[in-house]
Amino acid sequence: MPETRWTAANPRYDTDGGGPGHPIRAGVPAVIRVLAVADEVDQALYGPRLNDLRPDLVLACGDLPFEYLEYLRAEAGVPLLYVRGNHDPSSSGTNVSAYLPAEYFARSPRRVIGCVSVEDRWEDECGLRIAGLGGSVRYNNGDNQYTQTEMRGRVRRLTRRARMRRWRDGTSIDIMVTHSPPLNCGDETDGPHRGFSAFHRLVERIEPKLMLHGHIHPYGKPRPDRTIGNTRVVNVVPYRLLEIEP
Repeated sequence: MPETRWTAANPRYDTDGGGPGHPIRAGVPAVIRVLAVADEVDQALYGPRLNDLRPDLVLACGDLPFEYLEYLRAEAGVPLLYVRGNHDPSSSGTNVSAYLPAEYFARSPRRVIGCVSVEDRWEDECGLRIAGLGGSVRYNNGDNQYTQTEMRGRVRRLTRRARMRRWRDGTSIDIMVTHSPPLNCGDETDGPHRGFSAFHRLVERIEPKLMLHGHIHPYGKPRPDRTIGNTRVVNVVPYRLLEIEP
């Protein structure tokens, strides 16, 4: 998988996130190795490949078994932040996706043990500020699906809070973690795989350096990175390693 190096706008050393804070670890390295995963379980990560990648942080963009995420966090021994995909159980819903076996949902907890959700909020970790908005465009009555109007509301609320926080401490969101891509920016033409138009507004207002997403399966063909302004939009299915200089 390709590696990407970029420089964050501002280093982060406070511990006040968009919800209950997750303390920044002491001794933030000069280069942060971020392992981003989504949608497809890569069997190579169950072997020595994960240790070879040496991630400092794992970011999950949805539609992965919770057990897989828990394994990545425990085996790598680093924090894991995540959002939910349209095939994940929601924190409160009961719908079962046809994409994964019903047995998975019958025994799956409603949260990923040992990992931190960044749905509609942010966390400061490894000198980076990371926010999340999971889910896909609504196409049936499943969990974690939103109309374009509903996502605009989520974007508006997150943007308002992030800009207020930036006004207070002079810092902004470095990485947006989403499940779906922006509309017409790496999405597909079929209904379930259309992106969200509100993500363009989100990027324009908070200017993250990276937007990481899943949802769009490459099926063996590389998906090129795209840009919106100065933000690089990256499809991370099944995983990408990104080297970041905070």
